[in-house]
Amino acid sequence: MPGRKDLSLVDRMGDRDMNQLTNQLKTPKMQNEAAVAKPIRSLDDALNQCQVLGMRLSRQRRFILELLWQAKEHMSAREIYDRLNQQGKAIGHTSVYQNLEALSSQGIIECIERSDGRLYGNVCDAHSHVNCLDTNQIVDVYVELPEELLKQIEEQTGVRITEYKIDFYGYRMNQSQASV
Repeated sequence: MPGRKDLSLVDRMGDRDMNQLTNQLKTPKMQNEAAVAKPIRSLDDALNQCQVLGMRLSRQRRFILELLWQAKEHMSAREIYDRLNQQGKAIGHTSVYQNLEALSSQGIIECIERSDGRLYGNVCDAHSHVNCLDTNQIVDVYVELPEELLKQIEEQTGVRITEYKIDFYGYRMNQSQASV
């Protein structure tokens, strides 16, 4: 239209609005950088990390975190739902799934993708897994590879190794095999 000035959204925003928008866009990145800096090794660390990230610490979210840290095992969303309700902590399916997604996407809990579904656990710093094929149990283990092996891998691939996770698979040993 003649005489009509077509202004873009940016042109129409004042300096104050633009500064607010810029700060909002920067905040998640800064929060994620803070999240990476400190490993989560306890329930208190997990709760603190939620606060650092600006996540609301709802009653349901606390229930889930407390259960994962007390159980010290990997569980499906359904198992988490069942255990919480057995403990008298009323929580809905949807709330469990939404909280698990939010917590795992922010690196506060671990999510393991398996062919039979996702499993959630409390450990989020670098570690490896021993997968028992008899029981489907996953055990967290900390493995430190020899420096020479890491250097060999780096030379073969041209990639500088900064972190690694190893998945071991096997069957339960009976007592006589375990002592050998």
